[in-house]
Amino acid sequence: MKLHSKGMYLIDGKLSETAPAGVTEAEARKGTIAYGILKAHNTVEDMTDLRLKFDSMTSHDITYVGIIQTARASGMDKFPLPYVLTNCHNSLCAVGGTINEDDHQFALSAAHKYGGIYVPPNMAVIHSYNREMMAGCGRMILGSDSHTRYGALGTMAVGEGGGELAKQLVGRTYDMAYPGVVAVYLTGKLNPGVGPHDVALALVGATYASGFVKNKVMEFIGPGVASLSADCRNGIDCMTTETTCWSSIWQTDEVTEEYLAGHGRPQDYKKLSPAPVAYYDSVIELDLSTVECMIALPMHPSYAYPIRELQANAADILHEIETRANEQLGGKVKMDLMSKIGPDGKIHVDQGIVAGCSGGTYENLCAVADILRGKSCGNGVFKFSAYPDSMPTYLELVKNGVVADIVLAGGIFRESFCGPCFGAGDTPANGEFSIRHTTRNFPNREGSKPGEGQISGVALMDARSIAATAANGGVLTAASEVCDHEFTAPAYHFEKSVYDKRVYNGWGHAEPDYALKFGPNIKDWPEQPALTEDLLVKVVSYITDPVTTTDELIPSGETSSFRSNPLRLAEFTLSRKDPDYVPRAKAVKALDEARKAGTLEPAVAQVYDALHKAGYAADGAATNIGSAIFANKPGDGSAREQAASCQRVLGGAANFAKEYATKRYRSNCINWGMLPFLVEDPSALALGDYVFLPGVRKALLEAADTMPAVVVKADGSVNTIQVRLGALTDAERQILADGCLINYYKNN
Repeated sequence: MKLHSKGMYLIDGKLSETAPAGVTEAEARKGTIAYGILKAHNTVEDMTDLRLKFDSMTSHDITYVGIIQTARASGMDKFPLPYVLTNCHNSLCAVGGTINEDDHQFALSAAHKYGGIYVPPNMAVIHSYNREMMAGCGRMILGSDSHTRYGALGTMAVGEGGGELAKQLVGRTYDMAYPGVVAVYLTGKLNPGVGPHDVALALVGATYASGFVKNKVMEFIGPGVASLSADCRNGIDCMTTETTCWSSIWQTDEVTEEYLAGHGRPQDYKKLSPAPVAYYDSVIELDLSTVECMIALPMHPSYAYPIRELQANAADILHEIETRANEQLGGKVKMDLMSKIGPDGKIHVDQGIVAGCSGGTYENLCAVADILRGKSCGNGVFKFSAYPDSMPTYLELVKNGVVADIVLAGGIFRESFCGPCFGAGDTPANGEFSIRHTTRNFPNREGSKPGEGQISGVALMDARSIAATAANGGVLTAASEVCDHEFTAPAYHFEKSVYDKRVYNGWGHAEPDYALKFGPNIKDWPEQPALTEDLLVKVVSYITDPVTTTDELIPSGETSSFRSNPLRLAEFTLSRKDPDYVPRAKAVKALDEARKAGTLEPAVAQVYDALHKAGYAADGAATNIGSAIFANKPGDGSAREQAASCQRVLGGAANFAKEYATKRYRSNCINWGMLPFLVEDPSALALGDYVFLPGVRKALLEAADTMPAVVVKADGSVNTIQVRLGALTDAERQILADGCLINYYKNN
């Protein structure tokens, strides 16, 4: 794999460092596939600052209640575009009593009332339904799940926080600067045993740490694309999220056409390819024949190694990964990977899972059956489970005998469910090592709780290598070691009637008088204050990890049972990373409640005394008091807006960071009225510091490049630093000034 950081031209399908005669870079930029789709969805002439409207949207049952509640509070009376509500994350309705199914009933009633599309529990995982039924060449889809990626079907799809979906529901636009476009130029053909996850992990490993494609579009082109099946392309594409790119798009061809026709939508195909001359901001060259069977070790998809290399250097690599993991876990619990090296010198794993939008596809599970047919997973510690990505997939696998092959080998065949991707299904025992064809292996993604002494390790692998490991009784094995043939999956026949009989499609047929069905756990968003002229915040969590994931900001798993109850869910904020955050944040919120009641508590009065002595004029009675966190690089991972809204409902007013890991987390902060400050020197802040921001509202609305922040230490000493808010649109500035997106819509 070669990464070219300098821009390059694609001329008649071939890469070149120089432009053809008479062609300017500006004109050639218009030749990318991405440019054409973005232009078609931009509502203004200016292509520098985009104002996008999407063709459809999608959410699952961790996010849709909050989005609909936000849109309702903002004046929505019907869905202005097709909105798919899937139920694939909280399908285990025994968790938390009735509240998961209560949310499903809320979604069905909302689909009736506002004209939405309701996909019942276990019918399909969110992204598989949208691939099968909604994606089309040249379209754009917005989803409230970070792995919203349908580029392999010619659709630019974006995973964002709920606030961005609420904007579309009330007729507003998705606003951003025109993104960079990175060509992923594919050549060659995959070797036997190598699958989509191997390609994806190789790409993530090569690009994540450097931010090579951060907030950009990955455009897959080149002669190698034609060698990949639609399922393989989809599997690679959904994992582009882990590179931190903004979206993805692929050139389309007869393979795409056949997929869409096979799903009853031939009219949704059109050929997409770069113009004869196209300019890319940077280029990744990847010869598919060089991709090996890969493994991404705990605790990030970018910790990727060829399985061959890991097998040859097991002790050295596992010791390095174990040490890094334990540093990240901060001493709360110890991960033990070295014990997985057996007396035979081989690595022994405890569990294998193939599931979700990346793993549970038709061809992956057919490949699993090819490898396991006639074999046995054994009756020892190792266990194996497979989850299909949709009921149409499940039906075809029943018909062609794949389910029987997997079950006869000792595997468990389950329902369509995203749980193993975020820690709500097949949670391993403490100390176990699980290999998974799922999307992430962040801390706690397998369901463990380090704060309570529980930890297990998760590595990501392709379904083929997981099956090879299962057939070898849990001894880590690359599929290339056992596969000397091409996988020839039986032809797939999509049965649309499965959806026709169970999915409620109310698009275009809103029923305004239909009553929403509220369960006892569904609560309205609490009111949030507008930004005052000055602001006082207290740093109540200080995180020094290189990256802080959204799973650490608000853990997934059982906490998601309370996602429709903002105050209840907020009790889990940073619970696994910083258990003292919630009581500290509540204490600061109490200070502001006292202020509004006319009393400045002694701790706050002392801060203002220090500010006055240092020459700063401040009216404590008229200044909001909020909490804040510092993290070096927060927001990697999920699009769930709760990563920000939970801070906000506890009185959060700001985040301080060296940089933000993803656009979607920063957008969530903005839409929930939390100022996304950037600081150059993290040592200027410490846990427990108060930070006074004089004139912050004026500086915000006037788009000041920098603004002063006055840090008041516990000993009363005062130091002034400069902070930045980074690029903001006029609408984003007003949202922050109004206090949150709901307030913005009420005021505008």
